[in-house]
Amino acid sequence: MANVVCIKWGTAFGPEYVNRLYSGVRRNLAGSVRFFCMTDRAEGLHPDIEALALPEEPFQGEMDAALAVANRQGAMRKVSLFKPGRVPVEGPLLGFDLDVVITGSLDDLLDVAPGRVVMRHDWVEARKRRPTGHGSVFRFEPARHGWLYDDLAADAYGEVERARGSEQRYTSHKAMDRGEFAYLPAPWVTSFKHDCLPIWPTNHWSKPRLPPDARVVCFHGRPKMPEAVAGYRHWLRNARPCGWLKEHWIDRARDDLGADWA
Repeated sequence: MANVVCIKWGTAFGPEYVNRLYSGVRRNLAGSVRFFCMTDRAEGLHPDIEALALPEEPFQGEMDAALAVANRQGAMRKVSLFKPGRVPVEGPLLGFDLDVVITGSLDDLLDVAPGRVVMRHDWVEARKRRPTGHGSVFRFEPARHGWLYDDLAADAYGEVERARGSEQRYTSHKAMDRGEFAYLPAPWVTSFKHDCLPIWPTNHWSKPRLPPDARVVCFHGRPKMPEAVAGYRHWLRNARPCGWLKEHWIDRARDDLGADWA
């Protein structure tokens, strides 16, 4: 049994993002899957998805105050997942942001560096030779890594300030400081804008490519998935309509779950 989780709050992402992510996960894991979504809006989720209430943390006010100084509104809600017992499972949890598309087998992601917090090296930080994980794909064990929640609860303003308002910086650097962090192999977790788009100016006439060993494609920043499917007009990030993205994100999900859910 693989335990998988995502988090959704507000209205930026509709339930179809969760449902398509669930479909991509279950189609690309060999064993059975238990899929959770922590959310403040559970309507529209596929009935096989286990909805968990998104809590209001007792330190939310301190965290919001520090985030306002960092000019990052709404960030770091993911820390709620780190509290032991919040997600009712034992063992590791594989987590995804909603702006990702599953394009290949996820089985290997369950086996990298057992017992550690694992994330992909952030693309920008990697280019600058600086250590920080990227939060689009992450794996951790709540019972083992509960300090990710406890340390923030103990000093929310200070921890957010030190992380400069970045949940992924907080999570990865905390784990690094404790010697409990490992990077996922870069070819498995790819960036649409960094790894799939042809370089400028050829992206204006050449279509995006899917790297051969990509298991997850991340749509951090712009374009997001609907924009990339339809075609995105931008002087630098211009993207021709992307057929393989439509296939993996929409068509296969609808074949799997039915049009009412995807």
